[in-house]
Amino acid sequence: MAKKIEVMITAFRDGFQSAYGARVLTPDFMPAVAAARDAGIRHFEAGGGARFQSLFFYCNESAFDMMDTFRETAGPDADLQTLARGINVVALDSQPRDIIDLHAKMFKKHGISTIRNFDALNDVNNLIDSGRSITDHGLRHEVCVTLMALPPGCSGAHDPAFYAKTLDGILEAEIPFDAVCFKDASGTAYPTTIFETIKAARKRLPEGTRISFHTHDTAGTGVICYQAAIEAGADQIDLSLAPCSGGTCQPDVASMWHALRGSEWELDLDVDKVMEAEEVFKDCMSDYFMPPEAKAVEPLIPWSPMPGGALTANTQMMRDNNIMDKYPEVISAMGEVVRVGGFGTSVTPVSQFYFQQAFNNVMFGKWEKFAEGYGKMVLGYFGKTPVPPDPEVVRLASEKMELPVCEGNPLDLNERDPSKGVAPAKAKLEENGLETSEENIFIAASCGDKGIAYLKGEMKVNGVRKISEEAPAAPAAPASGGGSTANSFNVTVDGKSHTVTFDGDRATLNGKTYDVSVSEGGAATPAAAPAASGPGADLPAPMPGAVIRIVKNAGDAVAEGEPVIILEAMKMEMEVKSPVAGTVQAVNVSQGDQVTANQSLATIA
Repeated sequence: MAKKIEVMITAFRDGFQSAYGARVLTPDFMPAVAAARDAGIRHFEAGGGARFQSLFFYCNESAFDMMDTFRETAGPDADLQTLARGINVVALDSQPRDIIDLHAKMFKKHGISTIRNFDALNDVNNLIDSGRSITDHGLRHEVCVTLMALPPGCSGAHDPAFYAKTLDGILEAEIPFDAVCFKDASGTAYPTTIFETIKAARKRLPEGTRISFHTHDTAGTGVICYQAAIEAGADQIDLSLAPCSGGTCQPDVASMWHALRGSEWELDLDVDKVMEAEEVFKDCMSDYFMPPEAKAVEPLIPWSPMPGGALTANTQMMRDNNIMDKYPEVISAMGEVVRVGGFGTSVTPVSQFYFQQAFNNVMFGKWEKFAEGYGKMVLGYFGKTPVPPDPEVVRLASEKMELPVCEGNPLDLNERDPSKGVAPAKAKLEENGLETSEENIFIAASCGDKGIAYLKGEMKVNGVRKISEEAPAAPAAPASGGGSTANSFNVTVDGKSHTVTFDGDRATLNGKTYDVSVSEGGAATPAAAPAASGPGADLPAPMPGAVIRIVKNAGDAVAEGEPVIILEAMKMEMEVKSPVAGTVQAVNVSQGDQVTANQSLATIA
């Protein structure tokens, strides 16, 4: 008789995150959950990861309400599992102990039975408090060792010996757990590493410990990696359902079933019934835009290990901001960022740090502007990286961020941070006249200003891309090199690509604004020098993004270098500072507005 391999269906968390940027409305997919239940599936990934924040940020939904609905639909006996990021829980920033504990308490209250818990740096210290809280609140704790392949030519971590050492650290720290997961979010770990790692784990772990393995099919090796894990002794693998299977997500149930035919193993589910459920799921998702990169095998991904769960989330944001043309440059730049950053595993939040820093290096010049997460990571504020980061990058991060190298335990620092924890979150709720329930406290702590905006009813559905709601594309104006929008064009000069944006009689090139005249059949020609910054000058947006906070209003005095507007782009907050001392004559945008690069945000008189 064939040995049964357990399966967790990831379609409704990792699938959404990997294929749709985590932006899927709850009523749209619950019929698929019901169909999967009726097909006999009892183990679902039901939330956590980027799906927690995305529901508040993009779907105008409560993640807690979604979990309640999921539990009601899946039934009382289903194992509903979520993904947590150690001391970051479900946020990009790290949290103090009271928020870490509140996370476990609230997820248990709202129907979750298992939490898979990882630290992207494989810093065991970051798993101790979160693991204890998960267990103390009556949830099953699946502790993780995170995997990836280093870019070619790199060494020093992410090999079987490194993973064995990490597992030994978990055992020595006596972190309570019910299962162990080896999690490869980027899908870059290769079969021999996976086999040797799980084989070694079997020898170290108590007899009967369940081992699960997680990967993605981004590099086209998902099925063979799962086979290696099974041969080494894994009890469970993660699989997805069409339409969001393969590519950036996990392989499809049917693909894996087929790969195991004739072997000594088989999946512990009825594949025919699962295929019927897939048809329901396809129908549920038929109106959602599927980015082409979500279904593609990307052979270059080992050189720039971008996880499937972060890839489409970032490309969706780039589409939102009309800068998708920069994606090839950013993904190429990511390789160097990984090489010098200390080899944290490319899984959220570290994958987001890598991408954000690569983005900044492309948009603003190499190491000119540090993404907050990346800078804090190389400075030690998220824990110890597997190897020391490049000393020059550390020096630049400290200098440009005006932040010293962290010498202490990040958790202890968070405990002393007056802006973090239950008390300041509760105070922010009270300040805004909101109920101080434990759910709201956690939302305020993990989602920041956007969480408060959601609770105040100020958010709206945004960024959920449905085919039926897409506006018809404007016809492209004729221009050499083609254009991405009606007034934005890519031109090539001496082999170098530039984006030129026209707004009436003004053109913007490389961040500089020119007065121009345009005639039929001719090109725009500069008529004046770039507009100078100074009193009476516009305060331009440095890049496309959303206005999340207006710091200074019309009539307010402003000092040189003082923030006037806060933008959010690519999950980064960016202060737009006044270049001079003066008075804000006018604010030209409102909170929530989506702005383009070089759009006037305010006027300084």
